[in-house]
Amino acid sequence: MANPFDLTGRTAVVTGANTGIGQAIAAAFAEAGASIVAVGRSSMEETEALVKQAGSRFHVVKADLGTIEPVKGIVAEAIQTFGGLDILVNNAGIIRRADALDFTEEDWDAVIDVNLKTAFFLSQAAGLHMVEKGRGKIINIASLLSFQGGIRIPSYTASKSGLAGLTKLLACEWAGKGVNVNAIAPGYFVTNNTTALREDADRNAAILSRIPAGRWGTPAELGGAAVFLASSASDYVHGTVLPVDGGWLAR
Repeated sequence: MANPFDLTGRTAVVTGANTGIGQAIAAAFAEAGASIVAVGRSSMEETEALVKQAGSRFHVVKADLGTIEPVKGIVAEAIQTFGGLDILVNNAGIIRRADALDFTEEDWDAVIDVNLKTAFFLSQAAGLHMVEKGRGKIINIASLLSFQGGIRIPSYTASKSGLAGLTKLLACEWAGKGVNVNAIAPGYFVTNNTTALREDADRNAAILSRIPAGRWGTPAELGGAAVFLASSASDYVHGTVLPVDGGWLAR
């Protein structure tokens, strides 16, 4: 019986793959056999080493996802380099923190542009290829803030709530065309975006007291969920937002 989690022969575009969650997903895909196109502004040397250690092919596309200008080129370069595009992971994201009464338009637009606008138009560009081929997987990296309000992160909460809704919308439109669109909602993970929370002793203690697992997650612990949603094991899964949160939403 064929392994339903095998990604051999497939090409995955992963945005924000230089560190944290994106890097862990790229490494997990590589271990499952996929070729990786890593998209971002920063050095990908560490990610490249992990992917090549797994025996998979690797290609970098340098792009600023604060604008949709590079979107079509990313998809075209992936197809030209590895002969196709089977998986897209919209992981790139930024966060700005301030009280809602003080939040600026500049911080609002910056977060929405990266986290939501570019994610949609990159999905659109990939979707055109996938729908024509009759097969593809798109995975959006949502958040617990797709379900909850949070504090001092209005644009981040709005973007992640919007991304959850967009996941469902695209699933409704493309499920019948062979394209699966789903999302992962990470809980509290050790990443660059959560440094401020982990360094605040009171906030860190409050967060840990709410997590049934009793600890922050590590990015590698998202790999299995990502491989599932990228593989044929999830062929009848459409429009879901899968929490990987140590039990946070269960409490």
